[in-house]
Amino acid sequence: MGYIAMNRFKIAPGREADCEEVWKSRESRLKELKGFREFRLLKGPQNEDHTLYSSHVLWDSREDFEAWTKSEQFRDAHRNAGKSKTEGVVVGPPNFEGFETVLHES
Repeated sequence: MGYIAMNRFKIAPGREADCEEVWKSRESRLKELKGFREFRLLKGPQNEDHTLYSSHVLWDSREDFEAWTKSEQFRDAHRNAGKSKTEGVVVGPPNFEGFETVLHES
């Protein structure tokens, strides 16, 4: 029924636009992968020390997601993670969460 892969990011105050620009300007190759359905970047609550963001990717299955993590596209997408574009923007490492769909209504 589907698999949702999420990474939560804490973004430094005042650096929200920089975070969004990194995501908007990236070369996404997700559409090249079997089982990819949808990507969303979500902006959450703002606290004193950070604004919460989450990348949210919907896959057909956990197996499709795991294939993505072993793909050339994944290596290319994460080649410069933590480098100059995100320096001072991201507070700490991302927090991954994966979810199997057990009920779906539309």
